Amino acid sequence: MPVIKYPRIRDPLFYEWDRKAQKCGLRHTIYAVNGDQYTGEWLNNLKHGKGTQIWKSTGAIYSGDWKFGKRDGYGSYSVLDPVTKEHKRVYTGWWENDRRSGRGTFFYPNGELYEGEWSNGLRSGWGKMHYKDGSTYEGEWLTDQPNGQGLLQLPNGNRYTGGWKDGKKHGPGKYFYPDKGQLFEGIWVADIPKCGVLVDFGRENAPAPSEFPLPEIKLHDPAGVLAEAQAMFDDSHD
Repeated sequence: MPVIKYPRIRDPLFYEWDRKAQKCGLRHTIYAVNGDQYTGEWLNNLKHGKGTQIWKSTGAIYSGDWKFGKRDGYGSYSVLDPVTKEHKRVYTGWWENDRRSGRGTFFYPNGELYEGEWSNGLRSGWGKMHYKDGSTYEGEWLTDQPNGQGLLQLPNGNRYTGGWKDGKKHGPGKYFYPDKGQLFEGIWVADIPKCGVLVDFGRENAPAPSEFPLPEIKLHDPAGVLAEAQAMFDDSHD
């Protein structure tokens, strides 16, 4: 009986070409159709591991960790200065799912600086902001605004410590005036002091105290007065 030989079935060539095109492991620089370039590690055709991405349209550079095609882990992002043609750091720190998340430092174009925690690309958690006028805020943040407890220090030495909400002084707090040797302790609502007590504080060492000292107010229960004011504040916000 004759033996019939059938030709071996082979996959179409484009399957082989596609398999060879799949990026996995360490590769040299890969160029995208739009001119972007990436040098680093891959997994299943996605940027994964250590790598550096350069965006052609802006000249921006990210160098650090990647996970399944997105910035994830520790890395640094820089942009190209159109005048000096040099790269300036914008952010150095932790990323998650292509957004700033965890601890990191952000450098603003106007010279301001934030060091602290991030969540979903926004300042959230504990952090310190250095403003261009020389003042600083250190404390709690939520969705890019001071929220919770924090300390604001001004260039002239005055400082406020207490509650914050949506970037404004809100709730119980203390405002120190070292230049005048005075302290105001009370309740704030949306940056406005609603009630409180102003007393002399370190007046003998103040560089510019008021002409006359504040009259001493005798309160039977000063703590109770503030507690009552706090209760009124809480009731108005229930």
